[in-house]
This record gives sequence, structure tokens and C-alpha cells, in this order.
Amino acid sequence: MDERTTYPAGPLDPGGRPERDRATEAFVAHRSLLFTVAYEMLGSAADAEDAVQETWLRWAGVDLGAVRDPRAYLVRIATRQALDRLRTLARRKETYVGPWLPEPLLTAPDVAEDVELADSVSTAMLLVLETLRPTERAVFVLREVFGAEYEEIAEAVDKSPATVRQIAHRARAHVAARRPHGTVSAAEAGRALRAFQQAVETGDLRDLLDLLAPDVVLIGDGGGIRPAATQPLVGADSVAGTLSQGLPLLVGTAAVEPAQINGCPALIIRIGPEIEAVVTLRIDDGLIGALYVVRNPQKLSRVTRETAVTR
Repeated sequence: MDERTTYPAGPLDPGGRPERDRATEAFVAHRSLLFTVAYEMLGSAADAEDAVQETWLRWAGVDLGAVRDPRAYLVRIATRQALDRLRTLARRKETYVGPWLPEPLLTAPDVAEDVELADSVSTAMLLVLETLRPTERAVFVLREVFGAEYEEIAEAVDKSPATVRQIAHRARAHVAARRPHGTVSAAEAGRALRAFQQAVETGDLRDLLDLLAPDVVLIGDGGGIRPAATQPLVGADSVAGTLSQGLPLLVGTAAVEPAQINGCPALIIRIGPEIEAVVTLRIDDGLIGALYVVRNPQKLSRVTRETAVTR
């Protein structure tokens, strides 16, 4: 919770403790989980924070005596709040300038060690989830990532358990057909990051270009505020040409910091004190399969400090 959060007065529990204290303890204990649920549904940290704030406001007025499982109840509220915002966010994206990428999060090193969590918050997976309908996305996230029971999900999305099973099956097949496969070793991630860092710092792109997969994709998100390609670039020749033109311009002016963004290897590029871009790498079979470049300054606030994500 942040400075905007206030705690309403409430009745005492049977032990004489203010019920608001119990509500606060339960909320704080699950806050990172609620943010992760909302973020995976929205791909926007700012909107996820708003969903979590609304979750608190509704939770604070709940009769805790009627709540059997605070975690499930809180996730249900957060899911409904995220669903409301997902529809609004979809309308905003219709007028977004250029490709849209999820808001990058600076994550702790241990997130990458949890393969399932890292995969679920990765930029690549969030882009796959973008291709689902809102209810499909909610069902997939709750079932496949957080292991919620069908009955719990049914209450969260206002569907019957039988319908939720059908939606889950359809969403699972949809995601399976589109998600990247394979794991990335620390050595592969380090090699790719070093090659990219070398290219920015020295202008020597040979090692980086050698690591581009034949079907590599580069997606840039400037949001109409900073220059970025208006369409994804596909293919090693096209991506190499763009990198060969752009990266040498950064030599001597940019500082490069390796980082874990959304549980994946990435570089934070600064010019002076300002963050110029965050480049996240998707590595497939030892080669760079995708480069996600976020330049929109409105999306870069969450890379200055670690964001806790959890399952």
C-alpha cells in the first residue's frame, strides 16, 4: 500500500482486536500476489496498482467473519477490478501510436530462478496473453499461473465452473500454439547481454549480429513520444540493418546496465541521468529470437527499483 491508502474504522473481532487490523494484515500479506495477478492480466503496472488500490477499498468493507479464505477472496476482487480495467485499456490501445509493449518491471534475480513465474511475467508471454479475450485471459492466468480451482475462478469471472473449464481448455490451447518454448541458461543469457553491451559501448556489432536468429523480431514502443519503428521488424537482415544504423550512435554517450526485466535478461540504456530505453531479450536455442525495446518514458518508472512479483 502507498500513501494514498487509508484505513476505515470498523468493529472489533472476537478477540477484541479492530477488524480493520485483520483486514490490513491479510491485504499486506497478499499484496504482491494481487499486483502480479493484475499485472499479468493488464501488462500495465500503473493500471495494476490502481486495481490493487480498488481491491483494498472493497476489501476494507468486507465482513471478515464471512470470509473462509482471504487469499481467494482478495484474488477474486482483484480479478474483477483487472477485468474492468482490461476493457478500458483495450480502448486506449486502439489509439496508441505504434506497437504496444507491456510496461517493463525490474525484477529480483530470484524471479528468473522460478521458471514458471519468470515465464508468466515475461514480455513474450504477456504479448501472447494480449491475443486472448478478457475473460479467457483471466481464466488462463488464474488457472495456469496461480493454480486456482475452477470453482474459485467461476466466482471471480461470474461464469459457471463448467463454462470456466471450457474457457480454460480453449485458452490453454491458444497460448500453447503461440508461446515461445525452451529454457535459457545463465550462460546463454550472459553471452547475449555481453554482445549487446559491447555493441552499445564500442560500436562493434559482430558478436551481436552473429547471435540473431534467422526469424528474429524487433518491436519498439515509443508511444508517439520517442522515435520507434511503427511496425515490428522481422528477420535477421532487417533487424541487423536497424541495429547497425542505430547502436553506433550511442557509442560514447550511453551508459549500459545489465538487468533482469520481467524475469528475463535485459539492458537498461541511459543517456546522462535519463533512461533512454529498456531492451529485453528473448533467447531461443541460444540465439536472440526477439528484442523488445521500450522507449516510451511513461512506461519506464518501474525499472528504477525492483518490483516484487510472486505466485
